[in-house]
Amino acid sequence: MGFLANLFGYVLNFLYEWIQNYGWAMILFSVLLQLILLPLSIKQQKSMKKSAKIQQEMKKLQVKYKNNPELLNQEVMGLYKKEKVSPFSGCLSSIIQLILFLSVFYLVSRPLTYMLKVDPTVIQNYEQEITESGETSSYPEMKIIEEKATEDESVYINMDFLGLDLSKVPMQNLSDIKVLIIPIIYVITTFVNIKLITNMNKTKEQREKEKEDKKRKKQKNALTDGKQEESMEEQLESMQQMTNSMNYMMPIMSIAIALIAPLGLSLYWLVKNILQLGERVLLNKVLKDKEEVKE
Repeated sequence: MGFLANLFGYVLNFLYEWIQNYGWAMILFSVLLQLILLPLSIKQQKSMKKSAKIQQEMKKLQVKYKNNPELLNQEVMGLYKKEKVSPFSGCLSSIIQLILFLSVFYLVSRPLTYMLKVDPTVIQNYEQEITESGETSSYPEMKIIEEKATEDESVYINMDFLGLDLSKVPMQNLSDIKVLIIPIIYVITTFVNIKLITNMNKTKEQREKEKEDKKRKKQKNALTDGKQEESMEEQLESMQQMTNSMNYMMPIMSIAIALIAPLGLSLYWLVKNILQLGERVLLNKVLKDKEEVKE
């Protein structure tokens, strides 16, 4: 992660030297990184739409071969092969997102090391001086910027962004209500993103089936086969709910970290969320138009 954080540091520092503001430099960095990842986003969106389409077929196979797991696995793999969709396509994307997540966290929490490339000895001396004075901090380099920047320009970063100090940690500065502005907006955009992804992954047939399922649940079916089928569908629904819960884990984890990390990290994630919202809406429209043309 340190290698990527160091590489990102060169980019962020270049932007900072150009614009002379850490917040605006972070926004431009977020935009640039999202543009670089655009091909991956397009591929992921296509894969998600294909996966959503074959969900109905998979459910039919699971009901049909519920008593033959081996044959079920063969049929499912055959379905993936036929539709040219990898069952592990989502794993690669998750791994890349995790690597970026940690790399940017390293970058934001240690800007003197990864962004300004300050001599490690200088950083260590300042850290020792601050410790000996009886002060402690979860992010020593932020403390150095706060206390030593006025006397040493080599550790100065303009952290003021629209009246907000991006070096502050929300949980350590709850008396200042302004530190919660960026995290709150970030939380809102996070759940809007999740809702958008969930809706986009549903095909027309799946939406209609959901309506039918709601009606069916209101009616009692006395037939044994009907009960067995209903039981199987309930199991499938439970599996889907578990998958949805997994989709919430990463955002919830990032929200928790946003409260204990410098505000610069929340700003990066907020801009990233906004860009992803626009990107997903646009890509969904483009891919939908292409599908309609094919049909």
